[in-house]
Amino acid sequence: MSEQSLSLSHLEQTEDFIRRHIGPSEAETADMLAAVGAESLDDLMQQTVPGSIRLPEPMNVGKAVTEAEALANLKQVAKKNKLFRSHIGMGYSDVHVPNVILRNVLENPGWYTAYTPYQPEIAQGRLEALLNFQQLTIDLTGLELASASLLDEATAAAEAMALAKRVSKNKKCNTYFIADNVHPQTIDVVCARAEMFGFEVEIAAAEKAVDGDYFGALLQYPGTTGEITDISNLIAAVQSNKGIVAVAADIMSLVLLKAPGELGADVVLGSAQRFGVPMGYGGPHAAFFATSDKHKRSLPGRIIGVSKDTRGRPALRMALQTREQHIRREKANSNICTAQVLLANMASFYAVYHGPEGLKTIANRIHRFADIFAQGLTDKGFTLRNCTWFDTVSVNVSEEQKASIIANALNAGINLRTDVEGMLGVSFDETTTRSHVAELFNVFCGENHGLEVGALDARIVSQGSNSIPEELKRTTDILTHEVFNQYHSETEMLRYIKSLENKDLALNHSMISLGSCTMKLNATAEMIPVTWPEFGGIHPFAPVDQAQGYQEMINELSDWLIEITGYDNLCMQPNSGAQGEYAGLIAIQKYHQSRGDAHRDICLIPSSAHGTNPASANMVGLKVVVVDCDKNGNIDMADLKAKAEEVSENLSCIMVTYPSTHGVYEETIKEICDIVHQHGGQVYMDGANMNAQVGITSPGLIGSDVSHLNLHKTFCIPHGGGGPGMGPIGVKSHLAPFLPDHKVINVVEGNQNNGAVSAAPWGSASILPISYMYIQMMGSEGLKKATEVAMLNANYIAKRLTGHFDVLYRGRNDRVAHECIIDLRPLKEASGVTEMDVAKRLNDYGFHAPTMSFPVAGTLMIEPTESEAKAELDRFCDAMISIREEIAKVESGEWDATDNPLHNAPHTLADICDADWNRSYDRQLAAYPAEAVARNKFWPTVNRIDDVYGDRNLVCSCPSVDSYREE
Repeated sequence: MSEQSLSLSHLEQTEDFIRRHIGPSEAETADMLAAVGAESLDDLMQQTVPGSIRLPEPMNVGKAVTEAEALANLKQVAKKNKLFRSHIGMGYSDVHVPNVILRNVLENPGWYTAYTPYQPEIAQGRLEALLNFQQLTIDLTGLELASASLLDEATAAAEAMALAKRVSKNKKCNTYFIADNVHPQTIDVVCARAEMFGFEVEIAAAEKAVDGDYFGALLQYPGTTGEITDISNLIAAVQSNKGIVAVAADIMSLVLLKAPGELGADVVLGSAQRFGVPMGYGGPHAAFFATSDKHKRSLPGRIIGVSKDTRGRPALRMALQTREQHIRREKANSNICTAQVLLANMASFYAVYHGPEGLKTIANRIHRFADIFAQGLTDKGFTLRNCTWFDTVSVNVSEEQKASIIANALNAGINLRTDVEGMLGVSFDETTTRSHVAELFNVFCGENHGLEVGALDARIVSQGSNSIPEELKRTTDILTHEVFNQYHSETEMLRYIKSLENKDLALNHSMISLGSCTMKLNATAEMIPVTWPEFGGIHPFAPVDQAQGYQEMINELSDWLIEITGYDNLCMQPNSGAQGEYAGLIAIQKYHQSRGDAHRDICLIPSSAHGTNPASANMVGLKVVVVDCDKNGNIDMADLKAKAEEVSENLSCIMVTYPSTHGVYEETIKEICDIVHQHGGQVYMDGANMNAQVGITSPGLIGSDVSHLNLHKTFCIPHGGGGPGMGPIGVKSHLAPFLPDHKVINVVEGNQNNGAVSAAPWGSASILPISYMYIQMMGSEGLKKATEVAMLNANYIAKRLTGHFDVLYRGRNDRVAHECIIDLRPLKEASGVTEMDVAKRLNDYGFHAPTMSFPVAGTLMIEPTESEAKAELDRFCDAMISIREEIAKVESGEWDATDNPLHNAPHTLADICDADWNRSYDRQLAAYPAEAVARNKFWPTVNRIDDVYGDRNLVCSCPSVDSYREE
């Protein structure tokens, strides 16, 4: 074979992944270009994107490599991580992920490619898993109401502080108390949040909580160094002074310990990581959060509730706070838009699989190893810091002893907790074995210590253990619901997981065309490294020299993202888009403060903005001033100029999305940036729509100062049914000194005084290999082509639907960007058919509905992404056109306003099999409205759900199986 042929062959191979990621073939691309009236992809870009913001030179992230090369390259990087056995603790533990959950949930696209369950009729499976998570939380915490997960333990603690301020009757007080035995990373995050809220914080020994005047207090149970104390009197004392008490708890310890709710806590929170989720160098992990029923309106995050469908059957949906940010905006309880659903589901399945007795066995075994270790060290003359513990034994040591023991541990491939002066901490977990304990004795005592694990164990059994105080031992039953007591064989568990998966529509069934929530291919090659032990098995506070593979990957990914965005620096810590917004706005405010401009507290936000924007602005103490949009969906420049002039002295920033949330490239974007800069403000560019920028333009080129990047959108991390996410921020150099750092592991030299925004130094690090693989396999040209095809697909849909529906906003040359908005308001006025009816009818056609009533009420916002082939786009358009014809029958009176397939959608098997079918349209039309549906039918498992009933009759725990049987 000639050298030229070999080169061509390799070129074809490197383009192979690009061809597989991008849906349309070359022939389909040509057909669609012809349909929309463009000669080429470049011609389409010239027609659509303002020339003033086009990149003058191609971006350079390197050439594409093949899947095999990318996996091999990353494997070599991963091998640079050292897998030491971790006894660090501090809220992170090694785990055994049950293989049935590993393979069938974490590695299963039926679970990881699903979207947030805003369309509950086609999401009953993950809603049930989340309800199980809530029930698990309620049982273990002893409180009445739980959320469906938050981002991590530290940010959950910060949310608890915000809740305390909202509901505390001690309105005049502005001070929050934090016990000094709370995990240090939690203190770091809570203090940073308090600073932005303008709260005072007092950190002191827990018993000091009774001495001051506080609107709330945060306690840890067990404490960070392991001690278990009865905090009921402290809780009562703070409450007697009208304060709200939050308790951060270890979820596994609560299997054996009295529930904090029984001790009087108002809020209980923590990480569910040790319920079967790998440490992953810090995440992603689901936090749990519980409170009393009286605080339900202030609970942050999402709540899954039980309602009923139109047939009167129990049905699950998000309760109370569905899209709270869009409804309440700057008055929202929280800016959280993503939870940690995939990880919460794993934790709930872990509890289902092991059941109450299995969890007690695991918890007792962990505790027994801690007892054995403590007894052995005591026998050898060591002094323990505490006389109580669940899994963590803290040992008092001299500095000389400490250095020697640490050296022994490192030589043995073991990590201990070393951050507290005069102390070493040793935590045990479900992976600990007898040989591990024996090895720890060698580390502490030398090899001829004479301690035998079996003999120590026998002595403890005969003497009994007092390391958990008798009055703090759990006496109440846990996990009594049927779901936790019937799936303990792998066969039954496998079938249960599969039964739930079958109820959910995910990307492995059909396109999910959500505007502003890019749902593109999460390629298998990108997902494979996530479960490599080299990435999953590392503690976030392991010495950095043991995580050189992670550091290399993070640094290279950061360099690529800096090149893509046109910024100068990047911070990986924010573990969601909302966290990225928050971190970016903190950087802006700290920058102003450094220049003596602390008075700058006004944030301009266009009326089209995503709801997290005003919510995030409020979190950092900014006052929101809304800027109008004109009839074409663009920012009203006259209004912007007037308001920027009016608030000039106090202008902090503008938050703008580009292309706009209306789906167009605004021609005036550079002028918008210039106006804000002229008045001393900064430009925050929301990264939601980066899928229409990569390789074509960049936020840095346009003129913005900071952006967050939704790696779970543009850069292929899957949505996971509503999380995980990652929201790193890129900044221009003048904002770099104000990026978050971390008190436990220094991230950026010079930024040590900057607080953290997430519990782990590099956020949810274990999912970063997904974006790393994507960029490496696409290369510069592939990434640019992805943007171009995403825009082609959107314009093709807009073209095909024009004449059937009104496309609400268009930019230059009548083009849309990567998404388009279909206006259903005229049809609703003429026929009574609502956007909800259209959304639910799409379920009958096998599609998830586009984004509904955002950013404009009564519309659908469609974003097809580059991953969908022309055949799938046509199937979607055919469905929409068919629905338009159905609307026409209602409009003309041929179908009754309520007796029609739109009003009654979605249709279930129960409908079709109903012996009393009495509708004016036939069953075939109801269930199989198009020929393509019959080839791949997806059945919604419940009919349309009554949201109002569910909110008025709030039930957020597992109903009995009999309640389903009765129906």
